Amino acid sequence: MARAAKKKTKDQVPLRRRVRRYVLRAVSVVFLVMAALVVLGVFVNPPTTAYMYGEKTRLGQVKYDWVAMEDIAPVMARAAVAAEDANFCQHWGFDLAAIKLAIAEGSSRGASTISQQTVKNVYLWHGRTWVRKALEAMLTPMVEAVWSKRRILEVYLNIAEFDEGVFGVKAAAMHYFGVAPADLSATQASRLAAILPAPKTRSAVRPSNAMQKRARQIRSGAATIRADGRSACFES
Repeated sequence: MARAAKKKTKDQVPLRRRVRRYVLRAVSVVFLVMAALVVLGVFVNPPTTAYMYGEKTRLGQVKYDWVAMEDIAPVMARAAVAAEDANFCQHWGFDLAAIKLAIAEGSSRGASTISQQTVKNVYLWHGRTWVRKALEAMLTPMVEAVWSKRRILEVYLNIAEFDEGVFGVKAAAMHYFGVAPADLSATQASRLAAILPAPKTRSAVRPSNAMQKRARQIRSGAATIRADGRSACFES
């Protein structure tokens, strides 16, 4: 009798309320899993990424070898920031000024920060779906809150693609110049940074005139952010 009454009470709960309850539970579980992965990312270096795995499947192998931030030439870190996100030290994951400018110009280029790119590469997948964008918007502030700026940049430099099947600054420095990442010159670093928006169509050793001009701008920008303090958050 009591069991029948309990079943009847459950059945009387409106379907909409039950669906909402299940959705909230699912969202809570997803959030907790994401939070755990973000905390783990403070201590554990990504062994691979979804995109890297896909490229390894397609190509057969990829070049990827982790290097600590202290073993990367400081000018390389500054060059990457100057090229991709000059206000990296001044925002909390989203550069609102860059977003407004991109919208005004009708372009998405320049609106994605290093923090957003790191989140996309480590935890998500490439593509422009609303689901991925929503997850990126949720995860980016979490990463900014838990990781240091130096850690975000360290991970970014290690998983960025610099050529087809070449991931991370250590593999890129050896691939293009035959040197360790600690030994990169300002010119080499600026050329590597200039590759980042289109790694499959640009070369650091055979740069076009446009890329050489871009590399010079990046080198100048790297010097500027060092002089005005915009590199302070990731330099020890």
